[in-house]
Amino acid sequence: MLVSNQEFHDAQARIRGVAVHTPLLRLQVSGSPGNVFIKAEGLQPIGSFKLRGAYNKIAQLSEDERKRGVITYSSGNHAQGVAYAAKALGTKAVIVMPSNAPEVKKKATASLGAEIVEVGPSSSERKLKAEELEAKFGYVMVPPYDDAAIIAGQGTCGLEILEDLPEVDLVLAPVSGGGLLSGVATAIKLIKPDVRVFGIEPELAGDAQESFRGGKLVNWPAEMTTRTMADGLRTQSLGDLNFEHIRAYVDDIITVKEDEIAEAMQVLLYRARLTPEPSGAVAPAAVLFHMEQLLPFRNVVAIMSGGNVEPEVLRGVVCTG
Repeated sequence: MLVSNQEFHDAQARIRGVAVHTPLLRLQVSGSPGNVFIKAEGLQPIGSFKLRGAYNKIAQLSEDERKRGVITYSSGNHAQGVAYAAKALGTKAVIVMPSNAPEVKKKATASLGAEIVEVGPSSSERKLKAEELEAKFGYVMVPPYDDAAIIAGQGTCGLEILEDLPEVDLVLAPVSGGGLLSGVATAIKLIKPDVRVFGIEPELAGDAQESFRGGKLVNWPAEMTTRTMADGLRTQSLGDLNFEHIRAYVDDIITVKEDEIAEAMQVLLYRARLTPEPSGAVAPAAVLFHMEQLLPFRNVVAIMSGGNVEPEVLRGVVCTG
């Protein structure tokens, strides 16, 4: 069953005062036929949009469920979202993370009091480990994307875009497991169905585009998805519920190249004074390098999903800029 308009507004009320209503910042893009705005989700308390869904999910748990503690699996940003929300709501958090997750994300998650369990690099491996621990210890699972409460929480980002820019006619969201894209597309289309919503993902982890255009979920092996520098977008497949929403409300999914992601990071750093992680630069990269695939538009919003970048990655981007 797809998430309703009421569920998105309930989520917005629930996370108010915890997640930040992030600003839309204008970005000057040469040759653009319309206005370009960046939705700066890196300004959230945990540095990414993931707090929205995690808090919305955990806040709805019963007292008994919170006593049992929560568990999730994540490469980093959802890990921090769950850890932050669990701490705020007084429950234990256990996070299964891949061994190749950025150290900045591991340290941030641990600093919020979460217990970290490391596994191999594949998204399927960390999911299986989390399910094993869930069964063994009775923890409550907080999925990273394939869950109605998570989708509703992430969709509040779309509600804010409509509130701040009623004239928006195109929204771009990065996609991996599909939580943000499915939530934003559904929340927006239920209110303004004429607004086009595109998903953007790295070419090296293009399973979502293949699934969307083929009409059937596909799964890419970890050795393929882990090639991208966008560590937050290495999930091997869209979630089932996310795919249902995406098929119903998303207009298209396009891919960007690795050098385009790196150059978009430079643009956000120097022109917008924002500090993006590679995953956060994917949607802006589409505006900068794939304008012809996005036309026509008058007002486009590209969601910068996060800013939790490894220092050496940031240094590399700055030094080549």
